[in-house]
Amino acid sequence: MTAEVTGHKELPRTDDLPPLPYRLALPVRRAARLYFHRRYGLNVHQEHLFPKTGPVLLAPNHLGLLDGPLLGAIAPRMLHQLGKIEAFHGLQGRFLHRIGQIAVDRSTYDVRAVRQAIQVLRDNRVLSVYPEGTRGAGDFSRIRSGVGYLAAVTGAPILPVALLGTRQPGGHVEAYPPKGSRVDVVYGEPFTVDRVPFPRRHSDVRAIADQIGEVLRAHVRTAVEATGHPLPGAPDEKDPDE
Repeated sequence: MTAEVTGHKELPRTDDLPPLPYRLALPVRRAARLYFHRRYGLNVHQEHLFPKTGPVLLAPNHLGLLDGPLLGAIAPRMLHQLGKIEAFHGLQGRFLHRIGQIAVDRSTYDVRAVRQAIQVLRDNRVLSVYPEGTRGAGDFSRIRSGVGYLAAVTGAPILPVALLGTRQPGGHVEAYPPKGSRVDVVYGEPFTVDRVPFPRRHSDVRAIADQIGEVLRAHVRTAVEATGHPLPGAPDEKDPDE
């Protein structure tokens, strides 16, 4: 029995879940990558820090509507991203499912979505989760406990990402930046936190999330200083999905 299969039998178990699809995402990513490079003044920094193999817990800041599609297109490896269940209806929903994205019902503790997220990491793939949980200033001032839980369960390396320019200063969180806008994507040094065996107390998970938050805040400050590209500040309106 391989180590990967053994990992799926650990609590919470994920060995009974069907594998998430991803093959359709590959040609979609190629087309979207070309589109974004043509539409925006896109600069990707320190891409060499993105692990080439193994599990990765991608931790980007969250500014606006462009964040998910942009990262999904330009990341060196295919991403499975957690997204609100409201976006998974109709044709769009079927498409998102077919490219391996994970729907999350935020009105409850979505056990299946959490297990699917863990499954991705146990399969040595890349999971993208927004630690802030909502679109806003993008400074990582508030970190929710979900990223801490996933790190505590899997021990996957956490890769900080600073997105700069995906929302204009004062712009609405559901507006795309104008064509030709400068966009910077800055990867940071991967880091790990200690795994916590089952059962995991909320206080332990919260402490790990706080630890992760310190690293992420330092990364976004460094990215702003290195690129000279400031964060846009708080949006005029709160994220309507919050």
